[in-house]
Amino acid sequence: MIYLDTVIKLVLGLVALITVTRLLGKKEMAQITPFDFVYALILGALLEESLYDDKITIWQMLFGVAVWAVLIYIVEILAEKNEFMRKLLKGNPSVIVKDGQLDLKALQKNHLEMEQLRTMMRKQGVFSFSEVRDMYLEPGGSISINKYSATEPPTASALGIDVPENPPSILLVDEGEISHDDLRFTGKSPEWLKAELENEGYPDIGKIFMAEWNEKDGFFVRTYEECSGKHE
Repeated sequence: MIYLDTVIKLVLGLVALITVTRLLGKKEMAQITPFDFVYALILGALLEESLYDDKITIWQMLFGVAVWAVLIYIVEILAEKNEFMRKLLKGNPSVIVKDGQLDLKALQKNHLEMEQLRTMMRKQGVFSFSEVRDMYLEPGGSISINKYSATEPPTASALGIDVPENPPSILLVDEGEISHDDLRFTGKSPEWLKAELENEGYPDIGKIFMAEWNEKDGFFVRTYEECSGKHE
């Protein structure tokens, strides 16, 4: 019976975690603030404690998760409505560079070393401070960079060139399988996809590693044979 209880707690705990996460909104890991990290940590601890304590029933576990989720939801609403609460819980961006001037106090206040900052810059495709006009350290720990105009490549509009918009490519075949959700998004049918790929010279979808498609350029296909490594 104890094993069944553990399984039920795990299943319901997973469902509860997913539900709470979806209710509180979608965020990338880089967008998670210290407050978000704390509430996720405590939520996980509530579930962990219930798994190893036989005295905590399934209903008590769910009640604890529900109460915690409601509290966090209330705090999130307050943070949206009240500027002071938002600053207190979410924090504000820190200006690290302004008009090309590096703020050492802001750097030290956020416990950032220069090489750490340079690593973050390189991930943004910036390899020298000479390119940086303004830099912000966001509450989630990522950086936003405003580069000098002279270091930016010229845009089509700056050159007076009329370039048509390019629609996004959609992955319709992923590792030999049709991506049905993405296919439905395009409004096309599996029969259409198979016929189009056959016209492109790919009669066997199982041999296709990936196939992207957009309305402007059509298909971009790579088979397993064209990719490095072997198709097991």
